[in-house]
Amino acid sequence: MKTNRIVATTHLPFLLIRWLVGLVFISEGIQKFLFPASLGSGRFAQIGFAHPDFWADFTAGWEIIAGLFLLLGFLTRMAAIPLLIIMVVAFFSTKYPILVHKGFWPMAHEYRTDFAMTILLILLLRYGGGDQSMDIRIHEKRPNSS
Repeated sequence: MKTNRIVATTHLPFLLIRWLVGLVFISEGIQKFLFPASLGSGRFAQIGFAHPDFWADFTAGWEIIAGLFLLLGFLTRMAAIPLLIIMVVAFFSTKYPILVHKGFWPMAHEYRTDFAMTILLILLLRYGGGDQSMDIRIHEKRPNSS
């Protein structure tokens, strides 16, 4: 019978993954507010979003909040979900048109960072934040070192 428990993984790899993904999303969210013309509402308008001010701020807010949760390892799996949705929308709104109009290799070049972030988010969604996360401290007793 499959259980939905948090997997106790070695601390360093999952800690580094959480920090990497969390910091990238926090940084990207903050930049949407700092540079709205190029990375926030201006970018969303350029892509073709209706109500670009709303969607840029909405996306930036989720990137910052979920990114902070990943840094802490708090509700790691839940925090990965909105970020995965952001990545899927980003693919279809920015990378898929490159695939259609320019081909696979130009798209692969542009998608490399998004691809890595998406794979790492899937890993965090599947396995949780590791044994150095708040999740493990809240939901499971840590193994005794005796």
